[in-house]
Amino acid sequence: MANKWVYMFSEGDMTMRNLLGGKGANLAEMTDIGLPVPQGFTITTEACTQYYEDGRKINDEIMAQAMEGVKKMEEINGKKFGDLKNPLLVSVRSGARASMPGMMDTILNLGLNDEVVAAMIAGNPDPKFERFVYDSYRRFIQMFSDVVMEVGKKYFEQLIDKMKEERGVQYDVELTAADLKELAEQFKAEYKNQLGQDFPSDPVEQLKLAIEAVFRSWDNPRANVYRRDNDIPYSWGTAVNVMPMVFGNLNDESGTGVAFTRDPATGEKKLMGEFLINAQGEDVVAGVRTPMPIAQMEQEFPEAYAEFIQVCETLENHYHDMQDMEFTVENKKLYMLQCRNGKRTAPAALKIACDLVDEGHKTEEEAVAMIDPRNLDTLLHPQFDAAALKAATPLGKGLGASPGAACGKIVFTAEDAEAWNERGEKVVLVRLETSPEDITGMKASQGILTVRGGMTSHAAVVARGMGTCCVSGCGDIAMDEENKKFTLAGKEFHEGDYISIDGTTGNIYDGEIKTVDATIAGEFGRVMAWADKYRKLKVRTNADTPADAKKARELGAEGIGLCRTEHMFFEEDRIAAFREMICSDTVEEREAALEKILPYQQGDFKALYEALEGCPVTIRFLDPPLHEFVPTEEADIKKLADAQGKTVEQIKTIIDGLHEFNPMMGHRGCRLAVTYPEIAKMQTKAVIRAAIEVQKEHADWNIKPEIMIPLVCEVEELKYVKKVVVETADAEIAAAGVTLEYEVGTMIEIPRAALTADEIAKEADFFCFGTNDLTQMTFGFSRDDAGKFLDAYYDKKIFENDPFAKLDQTGVGKLMETAIKLGKPVNPALHVGICGEHGGDPSSVEFCHKIGLDYVSCSPFRVPIARLAAAQAAIANK
Repeated sequence: MANKWVYMFSEGDMTMRNLLGGKGANLAEMTDIGLPVPQGFTITTEACTQYYEDGRKINDEIMAQAMEGVKKMEEINGKKFGDLKNPLLVSVRSGARASMPGMMDTILNLGLNDEVVAAMIAGNPDPKFERFVYDSYRRFIQMFSDVVMEVGKKYFEQLIDKMKEERGVQYDVELTAADLKELAEQFKAEYKNQLGQDFPSDPVEQLKLAIEAVFRSWDNPRANVYRRDNDIPYSWGTAVNVMPMVFGNLNDESGTGVAFTRDPATGEKKLMGEFLINAQGEDVVAGVRTPMPIAQMEQEFPEAYAEFIQVCETLENHYHDMQDMEFTVENKKLYMLQCRNGKRTAPAALKIACDLVDEGHKTEEEAVAMIDPRNLDTLLHPQFDAAALKAATPLGKGLGASPGAACGKIVFTAEDAEAWNERGEKVVLVRLETSPEDITGMKASQGILTVRGGMTSHAAVVARGMGTCCVSGCGDIAMDEENKKFTLAGKEFHEGDYISIDGTTGNIYDGEIKTVDATIAGEFGRVMAWADKYRKLKVRTNADTPADAKKARELGAEGIGLCRTEHMFFEEDRIAAFREMICSDTVEEREAALEKILPYQQGDFKALYEALEGCPVTIRFLDPPLHEFVPTEEADIKKLADAQGKTVEQIKTIIDGLHEFNPMMGHRGCRLAVTYPEIAKMQTKAVIRAAIEVQKEHADWNIKPEIMIPLVCEVEELKYVKKVVVETADAEIAAAGVTLEYEVGTMIEIPRAALTADEIAKEADFFCFGTNDLTQMTFGFSRDDAGKFLDAYYDKKIFENDPFAKLDQTGVGKLMETAIKLGKPVNPALHVGICGEHGGDPSSVEFCHKIGLDYVSCSPFRVPIARLAAAQAAIANK
């Protein structure tokens, strides 16, 4: 046999995750350790890749092996696929290598058709059994139509709602066998109406179409968004798991549930989960019925519950991590349908990591490695102001499904959430229940509020993964999605009204409640201390204000890797002087204008040195093109003309003269200092004077300014500007009669600089990669405009990620490596960092570790992310 595309659960184990996907590998592992798993088979991730290579078709070899698998399942289970006497029904479920909750598709009860249904009922005269068969049949038609044939769910839900209304009942469970039989007929008619063909009755054809649908779902829009957010490569593909159905909806002795071995919101060590009697798994996860807490299962099914508790303990001890499990009870007997390391909030991740170390399950290094750095972001997210919260009365309460505080204007659809967010509005998305296609709207929202669903519903799981505040299952809301309004506690809310939700307690408040920044608790500090122990990279921050610098220091920054001096020019009293400088005709006039700015710059730098208490501070000299500083309003132009003794027309001519076709590649960076050396002189004086002042006041600090010349592309250019800086600095130091060390380095952000780094290193004390510009110039994309067309690149699989968010290691990365390899031998003392946005992206930090950078620098709130990512890189690349 050329390729093995199919593995029985008894043939695999958890090390085969890349081939069998997470779900398949864990089903095989659970089988191996003797847990009650219905025995089926997995079609490999390689088969998925093959399906796409074959033009989205399943080849005969794969299908033949799948039918072999069905034959083995029939032998093990003593039932036959499509048989009238003893039919085998199966579920078909996706399972990628990395867990992607709710992003791909599942089909239950496959193998039913009119004949099988009639034969099953004939073999069992119990009217309750008849109801079960029709319930399974209508579910199968609905799921198959929705997932496999892409007919929308809503058509079927409208038919169910209509039927419930006609029968005067509230829940699906209250519909009779006759009702469900009628529904199944209506569903088939709807299917034909939508697709122009009859519902497929051949089980083998149903199975083939279902497997194709799972492979196809790997490339659906919501899976693509999720993959991009979570660094999951498209090339991985998904596996397909086919297993015999066990029926939680068989009768009242049956049920289904989802559980976590620890609380995924807080990390507390206690079983947490939900259970529904007489239901199938989709009911719990889809949040259509609000389930009961898992502990109640003990009253209903004591034996199955006792066995389940045993299973939980076995799985935790086996995987050494918090488990998320799905299970079904059929006629009081327990079956395990999946287990995986559970998704958890950041506070829970930290608590669980610390507990697992204390319990002896994990080493410190393993604990550091198991936390997703991107999650830490949420710890630093706002909470409600305690006093404001005390004064407020909750209007209602749902389940606190994902922690944090959110306040914003109500919107009712994912599309509205995106649109409102784009125009700068903060929104809270309110839905009956969320579905996976809502993911982009969920990302655009401050928080999510749902009427239906539990702690394990789609909204809850996805929100926790994104670190977005979520309150789910507030059944007291009377929803009117059509008219974009709902009623809660007697008050009617409309689109655009303010609402506040607390994802920790589940409380819902009318109006706006003030939020405050989060504080960092004990477990956070403990994990960060471990991270600091193992990382090799230093972590600095990009900060232009003392407030940012202070915040970054609190979060563990070891210096400033980038201070953008131009941000200091825009304040009211400074911009006027800077505009005078731009509009001056002579060097003397320019110097006079800059003289006015000097004391401000000096004060700014002094405050930064003080905030950093002797840690290194890298100050980048003026970078943007001058047109960014000139006035656009008539009144401001008039004011400038008067100050300069010029006419409005003359000023307008100067402004027009500054216009460039491509300012990002124009007169900016060190080119300004070449044209106007007086700018570099003024900035050098400010840097050095501030350093001398602070050094005098704090003799125990080591103040050693790092002056960074931006946008260098040629060593002669750096030589020229450096000469201006050194002469000015040395004169200042001599005049003050002190000794002060300083460094002059450059930003590597032009490909030519990377390629001639051996030349540049002769003149530079340090390199810092400005990867925002380096990416822009290497790709030839404008970073301000690329967003307009990059979506098409993701859709066509030309790019997997936004190169401005995630460092392009093959192109831009090669330039960085080249620069280090060329520069270090010429100047062994050269230290090298990165200060583009990539400095806080975990996969980019790992790359920086690998190529031997000394530090990464990122925005203040990403400092903990970078510290953890740097530690993980050191641990992984030991």
